[in-house]
Amino acid sequence: MILLNFVISLNCVVIPNFKLNNGLEIPALGYGTWVGLDKKAEFIAEDVPQLIDAMSYAIDVGYRHLDTAHLYRVEPEVGYVVKQKIKEGVVKREDIFITTKVWNHNHRPEDVERSVKASLRRLGLDYLDLVLMHWPISVSQDGVDEKIDYLDTWRGFESVLKQGLVKSIGVSNFNVEQLTRLLANCNVVPAVNQVEINLNLGQKELVDFCQKNGILVVAYTPFGKMVPSRLEEDCPAVRHDDPVMLALGKKYGKTVQQIALRYLYQRGIASIPKTLTKSRVVENASIFDFQLDENDVATLQKFDNNYRTVRPIFFQNMSNYPFDKVDVALPEIPLSLRKWKNGANLDID
Repeated sequence: MILLNFVISLNCVVIPNFKLNNGLEIPALGYGTWVGLDKKAEFIAEDVPQLIDAMSYAIDVGYRHLDTAHLYRVEPEVGYVVKQKIKEGVVKREDIFITTKVWNHNHRPEDVERSVKASLRRLGLDYLDLVLMHWPISVSQDGVDEKIDYLDTWRGFESVLKQGLVKSIGVSNFNVEQLTRLLANCNVVPAVNQVEINLNLGQKELVDFCQKNGILVVAYTPFGKMVPSRLEEDCPAVRHDDPVMLALGKKYGKTVQQIALRYLYQRGIASIPKTLTKSRVVENASIFDFQLDENDVATLQKFDNNYRTVRPIFFQNMSNYPFDKVDVALPEIPLSLRKWKNGANLDID
């Protein structure tokens, strides 16, 4: 009876899939595992136990898409949670879609293979569902621009795919020009381009290009600044208490964050929101039971002002930096983005 009550108490969600250009499917909404850096640009290791708990809950309630990266330090924890859920009989390995990413200091083709094998070891897996080139730039652990052509890096991705280490390969933070060049010189078309997409950064040209060429867009930072913890008074981004958003939420009986995620889904974009709060885990995935009408979609489009939440300006003088540059004094690349160890205790190579 205790077990039965536990099952009934779970607010289970049903998340549809998008089909990739290789015929495989990816859940339209995933669980993001980046816990972030603090104001000193140091990894927030103290949040990892809460991440484990929330990620485990996410799988219990129906999430089947986990997004991580070498940079995120938590591949061991992702692997632990997946192993536990398989052991408990909640899922089978083939039920879970796991994405990881190759960081900037592993852009030589042979280093791509080394990075993927290291991720598999940390995750405790035999294969990955998707591996992404995290950025088109190549930067050494000493912060030096290695100027490695991302076309050469892509050869390494095609190799790990051919070896069966991964089922799908893709890119992240690529712009239209870079994708155009990649498509003209690749043997395997990227399955995914993971980029920042939200109400303030709609990236219509990029999304249209990707969709025309069969590349699924996956949105990171899908809320932009539209959560209370990211509120900046003089920021041009839409706020969580914006009257238009509140009115739409009231109309559909949803939160403003659910309206934002539903808008992306109706554009044919997958999303990977992150949260450590269990109620938000369910809330984020409860967006597939309503439809925004055409007028409301048009209203939401007006929020697009090209404001970028994630702008790593310390990379902007590196070769193949994908964003427009800003005229400011450039800080050094944080050590935490160059050298690190994995796991909550930061002791795993």
